[in-house]
Amino acid sequence: MPSVSALFIYPVKSCGAIALDHALLEPHGLEWDRHWMVVDGNGRFVSQREYPAMALIRPVFTPASLELSAPGAADVLRLPLEAPREAARVPVTIWRDSLEALDEGDGAARWFSEVLGVQVRLARFDREVTRLANKMWTTGTDAPTKFADGFPLLVTTEASLDELNQRLRAKGAPSIPMNRFRPNIVLNGVDAFEEDFVETLSIGADDAIVLRFVKPCARCPITTVDQLEGRPDPQWPTEPLDTMMGWRANPRVDGGLTFGQNAIVVGGAGRRVNVGTDVSWELAFPDDF
Repeated sequence: MPSVSALFIYPVKSCGAIALDHALLEPHGLEWDRHWMVVDGNGRFVSQREYPAMALIRPVFTPASLELSAPGAADVLRLPLEAPREAARVPVTIWRDSLEALDEGDGAARWFSEVLGVQVRLARFDREVTRLANKMWTTGTDAPTKFADGFPLLVTTEASLDELNQRLRAKGAPSIPMNRFRPNIVLNGVDAFEEDFVETLSIGADDAIVLRFVKPCARCPITTVDQLEGRPDPQWPTEPLDTMMGWRANPRVDGGLTFGQNAIVVGGAGRRVNVGTDVSWELAFPDDF
């Protein structure tokens, strides 16, 4: 039976992942996912699109803090899980969304600036602020999210990656791991790209958790970044996007190359998602697919 095969969170947007056996589901996604974000001098987010080495910034949680390490960094950066009372509110921008966040201070700014070689600051999501996913895709539903690109969750499947890797190997390119696509929830036991036609996904007995798939995820050059090396493969610097060209172009997102589905939480917030839990789904076939 299909089940959850892996769970990931990315505490700092566009930095390293943490693989989990279980995770608390909140209305805006998995707990601590994209809770922090690196911004430039204008408050606009930066990512692996501009700085692939962000992949090498590794997060680890302790009971009271998030610890960040990076190659060449002299020290570990420790961020308390509770926001400091004196944290200043600052304007930040993610794509077309502008909101207020909490600045993590000069120490965090220096650490990230030294690691990335450019002047940046670190912002924390302000729990008093509400950021909503695009209602054009959620059909009017209020779906809160934090610093993710646009939606609370990204769901992918092992079978879809297997098919992509078969196509890569057929042209002589190496297989790639799932971390290139930076999902939150990975499913096994389903056919390749069956997720393109899922409307709702239920996780656990009695539909304990219900997610609605709202938008195919158009992929960007971050998929070309080796997440262990912090750079594209020198021999295959534009894979897997070259292989996905045409085959995965999706008219629903203006021809973007899609892999995985963006999802919102419609039931079960406050429950835990566990690796190994069975899933079921309802299918729908959009007219514009």
